[in-house]
Amino acid sequence: MTCCRSPRWAHRVADHRPYPDLDSLLAAADEAAYDLTPGDLTAALARESLAPLPAGAHSAAHTALSAAHTAYQSRFGHMFVICLDDVAPDEAADRVLDAIRSRLTNDPDDERPLAAEELRRLARGRLTRLICDPSGLAMAESVR
Repeated sequence: MTCCRSPRWAHRVADHRPYPDLDSLLAAADEAAYDLTPGDLTAALARESLAPLPAGAHSAAHTALSAAHTAYQSRFGHMFVICLDDVAPDEAADRVLDAIRSRLTNDPDDERPLAAEELRRLARGRLTRLICDPSGLAMAESVR
């Protein structure tokens, strides 16, 4: 549940344990994410929280991001989600703000699949970090 806050997703991933390797686990997680119903997606998005800003972010960044998040949540009815796994920490705040501003122009029917894809990417990154040690090596041959 810490990787994707959908009970259905968590049960689907857990029901197929053990996984022989991380790639198999990630493939199952992707499949479970693609199979989320609109209700499952709504519930998962409702349980997401704001990502913390990098240490040292200026108060102007906090203010701008807070306003953008509020506008997004008001427009779409759920928390803005974005996967920043491939973004340098010092670029994260700018990337989030740019993405929110860009996605605020979306029609709700167009935004929903984008949010679902970002949620899927977040779950993959969270699973990877949960399973891997600090050097990036799998903790065990069989993922349980």
